[in-house]
Amino acid sequence: VQLQASGGGLVQPGGSLSLSCAASGTIFDMNLMGWYRQAPGKRRELVASITWGGITHYVDSVTGRFTVSRDNVKKTVYLQMNSLKTEDTAVYYCYADITPRAESSYTTYWGRGTLVTVSS
Repeated sequence: VQLQASGGGLVQPGGSLSLSCAASGTIFDMNLMGWYRQAPGKRRELVASITWGGITHYVDSVTGRFTVSRDNVKKTVYLQMNSLKTEDTAVYYCYADITPRAESSYTTYWGRGTLVTVSS
């Protein structure tokens, strides 16, 4: 199983960016998906998550600005980031809880980080 993230880059404060992360490989079922981020000198934090059925959770600092979504057919999770602030600068990592076959336990897989830089 692999997770391929894309969409990072440089944006000015107040701007928007969209991240996507597609899973591939032997996948029977996908449960929780989402995004973490790690800013320089800080611990990795959960940004947003979404269940297979679409129930979402956000860290307080991004509520109202970020939107997490997923396409279960495409096995992809998205993160739409609006009204970006300099403090949103970080490496963003996608993750997904995946089981490769029926009656097997879920394993958390991670994508390689994608850098988001918010700067004027």
